Amino acid sequence: MLPLRIVLVDDSLAFIESATRFLVLDTRLEIVGHILSGEEALEKVPQLCPDVVLMDLTMPGMNGLEATRQIKTQLQAPYIVILTLSDSSEYRAAALAVGADGFVTKSEITTALLPLIDSFIV
Repeated sequence: MLPLRIVLVDDSLAFIESATRFLVLDTRLEIVGHILSGEEALEKVPQLCPDVVLMDLTMPGMNGLEATRQIKTQLQAPYIVILTLSDSSEYRAAALAVGADGFVTKSEITTALLPLIDSFIV
């Protein structure tokens, strides 16, 4: 089985580095890109062809919700998981409304993210 191709979209390099250190421990995953903004995600996600995009909710300029909405209109759109510091029912509802496939708080990334990603490949 080929590894799942993962792209991280977050305006925090520290978070990207931390999440990458965690994700590379799972040999079923391959990090194929790090993107720092929603606008850049619209350009690079189609080029990188990931299976899963881990998208920060709040970024300067285009936020993760708008980037998700636009990426999900593309042919063969990847799974998108919204990652955020803020866990609220409003954010969860907004993520689902724009087509996100999952929602995980950054504080729960080590416990909730991999089971969610596993559900995509079953």
